[in-house]
Amino acid sequence: MKALVYGTEKEIPDDVFSEWVSRPDTAVISIDMHEGHLSTDPMCPCPAPRGREIIEPVNAFHRAARALGVPVIHVRSVLRATGEDDLKGAHPAAWRTLFPLTVGEIPGIDQHAIQGTRWNDFSTEVLDTDLIVETKRRLSPFYPTDLDFLLRSMGVKRVVLNGGMTDCCVLNATFDASNIGYRVCVAADLVRGTNEEMEQAALKIISLHTGLVMQSEDILRVWDATA
Repeated sequence: MKALVYGTEKEIPDDVFSEWVSRPDTAVISIDMHEGHLSTDPMCPCPAPRGREIIEPVNAFHRAARALGVPVIHVRSVLRATGEDDLKGAHPAAWRTLFPLTVGEIPGIDQHAIQGTRWNDFSTEVLDTDLIVETKRRLSPFYPTDLDFLLRSMGVKRVVLNGGMTDCCVLNATFDASNIGYRVCVAADLVRGTNEEMEQAALKIISLHTGLVMQSEDILRVWDATA
């Protein structure tokens, strides 16, 4: 099987790594593919425009996963409209202060992930048979959410990640998932970062420390072989 190891595609031993992405006991986790990041509206509260190019490829991958019996879990950030989770709480999210230092002023930033707003609408397809985790308050889809509880209730041992942002929420997800015992794989062609440099750096870190980095077609090839 093939994986990206520190940015270079290599053949890796099947007898060691096939169990990391084998189809049984695996779930797909799609991170923050919602309008708060992907809208083209100038008031988009936390724009991640590079993520728009993977919307349809992510949809296609999810369709293939469902056809093979692999569950799809969509995780999105949702903050209480009353503000205690963030801006009006004791510990506002650090990214709100740090990110504008690089990208400049973000006009709609105060509306990011606010419960009940259009910014929480998914940009990708979500079926009634899919699962949703929407208690993500910070960068990791595992904290302070019920994602780990859900995965363990489902008997999941392996996770395949897509979505955004590679150098932020995806990277955080791989560390948390690996640290609590899941085998991790990131679909390299189905994630997007702040920019290409940061994206590639994050994927290199993942390949060194937390999980496999593979192209989605190679993941599907492994799943097909065990279908």
